[in-house]
Amino acid sequence: MPIEDSALRDQLVEVLHGGSAHATASAAFSDFPPELRGKKIDGVPHTAWEQLEHIRLALHDLLEFCTNSNYLEPKWPDDYWPGSEAPPEPDSWDKSAAAFAADLEAFEALVKDPAGNIYAEIPWGKGQTLFREVLLAADHTSYHVGQLVMLRKMLGAWKE
Repeated sequence: MPIEDSALRDQLVEVLHGGSAHATASAAFSDFPPELRGKKIDGVPHTAWEQLEHIRLALHDLLEFCTNSNYLEPKWPDDYWPGSEAPPEPDSWDKSAAAFAADLEAFEALVKDPAGNIYAEIPWGKGQTLFREVLLAADHTSYHVGQLVMLRKMLGAWKE
């Protein structure tokens, strides 16, 4: 693998994980007080639980699109948001955060695979490439992590 390709793949992994100029998903998800996870704030469209689940569902969908030749597009918006404002079970938050982390690791493995062509069109897509999907995943995650951090600040649950 050429040095330039390796450096680009390393940068893509870094942008997937976030940080540098903004909070990581891991920081936004961790130590979130359970009693605030489903709390609704006037003027804010989504709870923390809804944000976490949306981030997880969207990342999973992007990963499925990149890896599953039998991919079926979920219904928008129903399949991209949870059905409840609060976690349905006490361990739902931790399970969702762990599933997000696992999908992030799978994306990382795809990017780091030197045998994989990140510029090749995904055969079942419409011109999309792994490169494009990774950037989309990073952008989408970053956007909603920012919203989650702002929500944590409004709830008094963010340590700067």
